[in-house]
Amino acid sequence: MADVARRARVSVTTVSHVLNETRFVAPDTREAVLTAVRETGYVPNTVARSLVMSKTDTIGLALSSISNPYFGELAHHLQAEAERRGYSILIADTHDDPERELKVARDLHERRADGIVLAASPAPEQTLEYLHRSQVPVVLVDRLIGAGLDEVGTENVEATSHLVEHLASRGHTRIGMVSGLAGLATTQERVAGYRLGLERAELPYDEELLRGGSSDAEPARGATAQLLQLPDPPTALVVANNKMTIGAMRALRDAGLSVPADIALVAFDDFAWADLFEPRLTTIAQPHQELAAKAVELITSRIDDPDQPARSIRLDPTLVHRSSCGC
Repeated sequence: MADVARRARVSVTTVSHVLNETRFVAPDTREAVLTAVRETGYVPNTVARSLVMSKTDTIGLALSSISNPYFGELAHHLQAEAERRGYSILIADTHDDPERELKVARDLHERRADGIVLAASPAPEQTLEYLHRSQVPVVLVDRLIGAGLDEVGTENVEATSHLVEHLASRGHTRIGMVSGLAGLATTQERVAGYRLGLERAELPYDEELLRGGSSDAEPARGATAQLLQLPDPPTALVVANNKMTIGAMRALRDAGLSVPADIALVAFDDFAWADLFEPRLTTIAQPHQELAAKAVELITSRIDDPDQPARSIRLDPTLVHRSSCGC
């Protein structure tokens, strides 16, 4: 900065005001400083600046299974929204492992992230306790656990109920479900929605028709195969996320079954190629862009005002009605 100041014939303080936009500087002086910056190849030391200002303008994203199209799309929108607000992003994958989640939280904190957006694992207690003790602003996204924290996610119960009710309206009485990883808030809510849909359709709940797919393709493939091997197998299937939908479809193909002629299929989570399958998939589409915008709004607000009351936001998803349900 001293080299820039000498070349521009101004004070170091003026250079600082130009680079940080902290005070009005006359246009001619500003241009002289920027020219000197270009000529010297000066690059601001963001680490030093963050130590002085106690702020890095960085948000950490601790998400699960970024290879999942849902989380990949969410991360894309979170990064775009954060950059629009002047923040950089550090992204880490927790793999839904509580121990790895705690390590990720520590790493992001040690890298001086101003706040963390977290998709909580099935057992996030240690991570949340660490973030609270370290006074790191945190916002929960997707998995809402009601822990007195800022959080934003999709409404799951009614949405899943609508899928079940729609299948029942098509005459199905044996409706199976492949649910997500045990312990996740989204898994619990979507199972609750499944049971609510059965109740509303006046259909009995049969625990044999509910199988866990661990939120991934291969476990879901096995869970679907188990459902198909029942003495009285389901005639319709609700799959609780998009990665599991891939596994379920593989199991149906392995069994030589055609959708929807032999079995109807609907899923939570829409994805880019859902209407390219034959048949086109009926899904619940989550509002990725709005989720991201709300999450970044909450975390930047929490960074600016750590003592404000916690906020919990639920966004409505959309039923995307295609043909795999048999319509």
